[in-house]
Amino acid sequence: MINITKLYCGKPGRSDALRYPLHRDNKPIVVFNCTWRCNLKCVHCYSHSRDGSRQPVLSTEQAKSLIEQIADFGCPVLLFSGGEPLLREDLFDLIAYAGRKGIRTVLSTNGTLITRQTAERLASLSVSYVGISLDGSADFHDHFRQVEGAFAAAIKGIRFCRLTGIPAGLRFTMTAENIGQIPSLFETAANLDVRRLCFYHLIRTGRAKDLEKAMPSAEKVRKAMEYIFSCTEQMVSMGKVDEVLTVGNHADGPYLLMRLRQAGSVLADQTEEYLRRAAGNRIGQNIAAVDWTGQVFADQFWRSYSLGSILEKPFARIWEDETNPVLQVLRNKKDYQDVQCRRCRWFDLCGGNFRSLDGSSDIRFWQNEPPCYLSEQEITQE
Repeated sequence: MINITKLYCGKPGRSDALRYPLHRDNKPIVVFNCTWRCNLKCVHCYSHSRDGSRQPVLSTEQAKSLIEQIADFGCPVLLFSGGEPLLREDLFDLIAYAGRKGIRTVLSTNGTLITRQTAERLASLSVSYVGISLDGSADFHDHFRQVEGAFAAAIKGIRFCRLTGIPAGLRFTMTAENIGQIPSLFETAANLDVRRLCFYHLIRTGRAKDLEKAMPSAEKVRKAMEYIFSCTEQMVSMGKVDEVLTVGNHADGPYLLMRLRQAGSVLADQTEEYLRRAAGNRIGQNIAAVDWTGQVFADQFWRSYSLGSILEKPFARIWEDETNPVLQVLRNKKDYQDVQCRRCRWFDLCGGNFRSLDGSSDIRFWQNEPPCYLSEQEITQE
């Protein structure tokens, strides 16, 4: 996760201690995909979520056991996701339980099910943040989510969160089809006085894997990043935003740094230090995911290779298993670099996007996903 407001504009964020730690012994943030069910049909859904045929899910007691396990391990944040987490009937009970265990809770949702009563309950449980996904303007969003009225319902959800004092932000996944919608997301945020935006680079898992030409070109990604940088800078100067972040492609860090250096920014040296602290892509290290059946993954987008089940082995033992071939690679990246990464002068700041999409632990089948958009000259020329 790259904090554009901090690194490009010098404005600190609330979770920077987790993103740019002085020491790298911090425990992972855990994404709990607590249900497979969803009331929308998003064409780019990474978990193939839908509302239809039933699938097994952790019971309330099993989910509480998971919470106990990650609390005992010292994980600082539990992010409830899905599917649509608000379709899980015991969600509020689980959030309350996590709070009693001292874990900060976050909700990732499509926002359509957040009524005033729901927002008041979330506020009463001290949920620290609600991230609501949008894909652009109203018509485009409804098209992408394949449900008419989804945009209007999500906007209502955002307003109810703000009304009850819950910090809420917008989440946007960049695809070839919607990357041109980024300006509308900034406009929506400004109109609603939403002060946090998070831009995800597409990773082709779930339904996104079946999309033809889903991945935007390197040129379009670069232009999108340039727009995000400039728009963030403008909104920070106007006092209209607290955090703008990008997720999933750690080439964003070097690209941002190169732009600062080209502009002669006084922030460049400090930004490079923060990027070195973060050490780039740390999936399987600072981020973990657990699905609705209790399977543990290196992150929420790497769903085809399970590290183990919390029903068979405690989370800590799964996460600390240095014999696991996937964790071995992820935690020793310098020994297992992608061909392009081996030539790159920015590897210590980026860490590559090296992963397997088909579930293989054999690194012959791994690739940079999403692809690096830096040019050969940018990665090799001092």
